[in-house]
Amino acid sequence: MMALRARNARLPPEVDRILYVRNLPFNISSEEMYDIFGKYGAIRQIRLGSSKDTRGTAYIVYEDIYDAKNAVDHLSGFNVANRYLIVLYYSKTKQTKKVSTKDKEEELRRMQERHGVDGEQHARQKA
Repeated sequence: MMALRARNARLPPEVDRILYVRNLPFNISSEEMYDIFGKYGAIRQIRLGSSKDTRGTAYIVYEDIYDAKNAVDHLSGFNVANRYLIVLYYSKTKQTKKVSTKDKEEELRRMQERHGVDGEQHARQKA
């Protein structure tokens, strides 16, 4: 009965089936990741960072949101090869999308058209 009540409890809005893990040992294998995180529920996918910028990070997708919450609760601060894991819920809003200069220029042009200005007016006023 207690387990059923816990499963029906409302989850905080930040809880997600996808976890973002930082501070992993660079040489950790997928098998080791499944051993550590699989104890908390069925895993759909693990993606380990492999580039210079993403080494030591991973995304873990659980089948069930409650299993993901359980993993965060138990594995945040867990010691793996003398490194303490940082386990966070994935947040689409926190993941920064790199915007190219071309995209910024296009957005600026659209705004100038919408407001009936061109970039030259301001330059002429200063001169």
